[in-house]
Amino acid sequence: MSIYLDHAATTPVNPAALQAAWPWLTNEFGNPSSSHELGQSASKALENARSSVAKFFNVRASQITFTSGGTESDNLAIIGLALARPRGKHIVSSRAEHEAVLAAIEYLVRVHEFEITWLELDEFGQVIDFDSALRADTTLVSLILSNNEIGTTHPVADLAVKAHAVGDLFHTDAVQAVGWQDLDLQKLGVDALSVSGHKFGAPKGSGILVLGSSIQAEPLIHGGGQESGLRSGTENVAWAVATAIALTELNNPAEEANKFEKLRDEFIDTVLNNVQNARLTGHPKLRAPNIASFTFEGVSGEAVLLELERRGVIVSSGSACAAGSDEPSHVLLAIGIPPEIAQTSVRFSFSHETTAQDLEITAKALISSIGVFTKN
Repeated sequence: MSIYLDHAATTPVNPAALQAAWPWLTNEFGNPSSSHELGQSASKALENARSSVAKFFNVRASQITFTSGGTESDNLAIIGLALARPRGKHIVSSRAEHEAVLAAIEYLVRVHEFEITWLELDEFGQVIDFDSALRADTTLVSLILSNNEIGTTHPVADLAVKAHAVGDLFHTDAVQAVGWQDLDLQKLGVDALSVSGHKFGAPKGSGILVLGSSIQAEPLIHGGGQESGLRSGTENVAWAVATAIALTELNNPAEEANKFEKLRDEFIDTVLNNVQNARLTGHPKLRAPNIASFTFEGVSGEAVLLELERRGVIVSSGSACAAGSDEPSHVLLAIGIPPEIAQTSVRFSFSHETTAQDLEITAKALISSIGVFTKN
């Protein structure tokens, strides 16, 4: 049985979520917009799911939009908010954001003539000189809550206060934070928050955009006006139900964070103390509880992945969202790591079921794997 440590890429579907979705894929196949009994049953299930999700984020049901995943949620938040505001055409973000955020911003720059200020990052991936980037014509700030490649977390609540003080909206990609951090929208103080279902036990193709109570967004998909006009098209009731159940199945994030920070740090220490040329990427403490990422100078990251898989451990070399790319990680380049070193990166990302024994076995396998490539 393999040890799977690539949960930042995707997680197994929670059995309870799959079971809850099944009726809406089979007998309960009605269109939520239909007025007959099958349709009304589907509509009720959809709205019950929306209310359940809203409780998780401490918002009203009307603030929840179901999407196809984190990429769509990011695009709807960034493009939708930017186009809906007459304030100006200036956006603030960082080059270490998820590809979906970078691509959405690039679209606004290319098609709608927006201007972007890229925040400087320190060697750990945290922003530098945030205040000076904000301008009178800034429309939106977008910063990731927990970086999907290096795990560094931003003090989003504090930064959102600064953005709001000068009239700017704030969006955060919280895809990697679900189940690991408190995502109460009131406490975070952000105007838009994106998550992806398959990162916390819902099926692939499910996602959520949470908007502040008075926030307006321009829709990207036009048609019948479903999802309060923000996302036209017949709703995926089964995946909405599964998403709601997957969220209810999560444990208390504070307890999980406390538990896994200890396991993570023990794993990191073991690797750094026993693997020559190992370097932790991201902040040593201000990081997601479930992500540990390293570079191994002089050793190909892809070669390490294959050797680890041969030994029964499945990990990744970074984001799984840049399809088919063999380029060095844009995140690592953004924090000043040279391309040749960035190519040696390996990411270990845990689930709530990962055990201390799993990480002990993984550390031993990694030490042996690196040894294969460093023998004289």
